[in-house]
Amino acid sequence: MLDKLREATGLIRSVAVYHRGGKARRAALDRWYGRFLAPGELGFDVGAHVGDRVASFRRLGARVVAVEPQPGPLRVLRLMFGRDPSVTLVAAAVAAEPGSVTLHVNPANPTVSTASAEFLKAADGAVGWEGQRWSVAVTVPAVSLDSLIAEHGLPDFAKIDVEGFEAEALRGLSRPPRALSFEFTTIQRDIAEACLDRLVALGYRAFNASLGESLAFAHPRLIGAEAMAEWIAALPADANSGDVYACLDPERLA
Repeated sequence: MLDKLREATGLIRSVAVYHRGGKARRAALDRWYGRFLAPGELGFDVGAHVGDRVASFRRLGARVVAVEPQPGPLRVLRLMFGRDPSVTLVAAAVAAEPGSVTLHVNPANPTVSTASAEFLKAADGAVGWEGQRWSVAVTVPAVSLDSLIAEHGLPDFAKIDVEGFEAEALRGLSRPPRALSFEFTTIQRDIAEACLDRLVALGYRAFNASLGESLAFAHPRLIGAEAMAEWIAALPADANSGDVYACLDPERLA
């Protein structure tokens, strides 16, 4: 019963946090993602949570495949987008191969639920992660990025935000989208390095990054994977998290 109450409270908090800001916030998101997606193009939102990015992709006129394994956020997504024929909701986690994974759910803060046991170890006692509890473990279906592409087509942009499972997700990608982003955290800088290595193998050479929810590039010019890994390694712990952006068309990251 307590976890159910925490889940309801956490879900309300997520909706409040990610859908606040009104027109100004929506406009900022649309300006940001407008460099990656145009009307009629395809966006993947991997780790869609409560759908603020899905909403932005749709305002830009893009079709969306939204992937989310948690039942609570999925209910929000279905309420918001269930009748939109341009949004496909996939109730699954993303892994290297289709199958199933164990999802560790943080009922009070579902945005940090994860399929990575290593993420839980890294968060234990880390600065900024005090009090976080992943008290529920459930088995959920898993798909790979390649299986999503086989079913829905190659996306023009893919956002990957899966709390420490990003390198695992990228292992299941063999065809590079025009652009993608992946989340990194300062408690698992090695995961960011593994993601960068995978992206280089897929042919990406130009990178930039954005800290937190700033929607601003941290670097005035594009940098390579090695320089990006060094920058992430040098960040203070309280930088907490951000997103790395990679693009086959470097002008989109300028």
